Amino acid sequence: MVNKTRGLETRMRKNEIREEYRARRAALTAEEKRAWDARICTLFLSSITYRYAKAILMYAPLAGEIDIMPIAVRALADGKTVAFPRCDSNACTMQYHVVTDVGDLQPGAYGILEPSPSLPVFHTDACTPDMHPVCIVPGIVFDRLGFRVGYGKGYYDRYLGTFPGVRVGAVYSAFLLPELPRGRFDLAVDVLVTEKGVRAVHAN
Repeated sequence: MVNKTRGLETRMRKNEIREEYRARRAALTAEEKRAWDARICTLFLSSITYRYAKAILMYAPLAGEIDIMPIAVRALADGKTVAFPRCDSNACTMQYHVVTDVGDLQPGAYGILEPSPSLPVFHTDACTPDMHPVCIVPGIVFDRLGFRVGYGKGYYDRYLGTFPGVRVGAVYSAFLLPELPRGRFDLAVDVLVTEKGVRAVHAN
């Protein structure tokens, strides 16, 4: 009973944070958002994490989310493997498919741009040590330990449980909190990228 109560309290607190910071994100000016998004992309593309990665797992941003599509364009031009997720809304799971052009994406679950199911699947069990795969994870807000509050569906936590590479969180510095409530299945990212810099994190 104690664990159930604690879990309910955690979910309620996450919902409060989710709504608060979605509202704050919506209040950003277009100029602020464009400048911060561009800076985040520039900093990631100049990072060691990007330099050594041979495979970049992306997300297609929803309205209000940080636009990381320039990273996909650059990674493709640099000859890296680029993949985007397709969501199975019934099972709340997702699978990444490799694209050769951002034009390969089409509206899918929740209105998110997704790759065609006919495109090659990115298999994490086929990753070799020299591939240094990176997964960029969206979130409404992150904390300094690398934990996040997303949309509450659990897609990324399920996927990242078997992902062998570096997990990267893209977040505005104003949306980076000291510590967030978290459940036992929540996973932290390894690297945080804000418009102010890139840094590794070490979750407790």
